[in-house]
Formats: sequence, structure tokens, C-alpha cells
Amino acid sequence: MPVEIKFCGMTRPVDAKEAARLGARYVGAVFAGGPRRVDGARADECFRVLPAGVRRVGVFGSQSPDEIAAIAELVRLDVAQLHGDPDASAVELVRERTGLHVWGVARIDGADLPSDFTELVEAADAVVLDARVAGMLGGTGRTVNWAAVVERLTALRGRTPLVLAGGLTPENVRRAIDLLRPDVVDVSSGVETSPGIKDHGRMRAFSDAVRYAGANR
Repeated sequence: MPVEIKFCGMTRPVDAKEAARLGARYVGAVFAGGPRRVDGARADECFRVLPAGVRRVGVFGSQSPDEIAAIAELVRLDVAQLHGDPDASAVELVRERTGLHVWGVARIDGADLPSDFTELVEAADAVVLDARVAGMLGGTGRTVNWAAVVERLTALRGRTPLVLAGGLTPENVRRAIDLLRPDVVDVSSGVETSPGIKDHGRMRAFSDAVRYAGANR
């Protein structure tokens, strides 16, 4: 199967439209904190330009299931991505409340996976690996230590899709795919000129690199 692309941190419809043109399967907007945070109205502007088949992802932090459900209905989300160190019960509560696919984020420091990683794998519709940076939920530009965790991902293989995030760029995504063989690669800061402002040249370079790596898997 080809590696799919998620362009995240959308703040402008023109960037979301370019993501779709480049064949992204997923386009994300951030409703948690940070410089890429948007409200429902701005996210709706970005998502409205997407054609059918591109899945809308909302990135959340500490919001309650009710808050997530309200935003999901407003902007017609397909996926809720939980960045606030969710456990299996948090994933299940959001799924029950929204009816969406729910991705659980496992933030990694060094080679250590969260202690409840196996339970998260069982509960989530996909597991997102991202780097842990104190005081920040994501979009940090920091990479996961790919070589250190590759052997520890055995529990994931063939059970739950793996979404790789954290510091991916056009320059390093081929190596990340070669090492970890993710189902989806998730990029935000690695294709930006400033937080929330995408560089279309880097978006194209990222897309080309992913397709080249996928063709040679």
C-alpha cells in the first residue's frame, strides 16, 4: 500500500487546496493550543475547498468529548486526533460521543514508549507517533528517534495504522519511511515559511519524496 500524506496545521484555504491538489489523503486543522490554532469558522473556510475523498482531521488537546463533538459537527470532521496524551478510555469516549475515527497520539521522549501504548493501539483507529517537547503538544519540528523506537513498534504491525509525525521534512521523510514503514506521514512545520503559512514548493517536494519512497518500498 502507498504511504498516505497528511498536511496539518492549516490556517489558509489556499494551502488546503494545494494539499488536495498534491494528493493528500488527510488535511488537518489544530483546535488545541499553539501558533496554528484556528477556530471553527476558519477551519470551515479551509475545509470547504477540499474535494470529496480528502479526509478532514481535527487536532485536539484537553477538550472534552462534548467540545470535540460540537466542533466536529460544525466543520464536518472525519477524524479526531487526540494530542493530550490520551489513554484508551479517552479514545473510546470521543468515539462514542462523535462517531468519528479517533487517532491517539503517543508522544515519545527518546526510546521510551508510553506505559499504556499497547492499550492505546487496541483502542485507537490509528496511533500517531510524535516527539514529546515540554510545554508543547505538537508542531515542534522535533523528530522522533526513529532508530530507537523501530524495534518497539512490533505491537502495532498489522493491527492499527501508524501515523508518523514530528519534524518531518522533504529532506528526511524518505529515511523515516524506510525505517518505520508508516501508513501515513504527517507534516506541518516542515513545509512552512512561518507557523501556519505553508510553502507550496516544500509541500510539492514533500509529496514527491513520499511517492518516491513508497514506490521503492
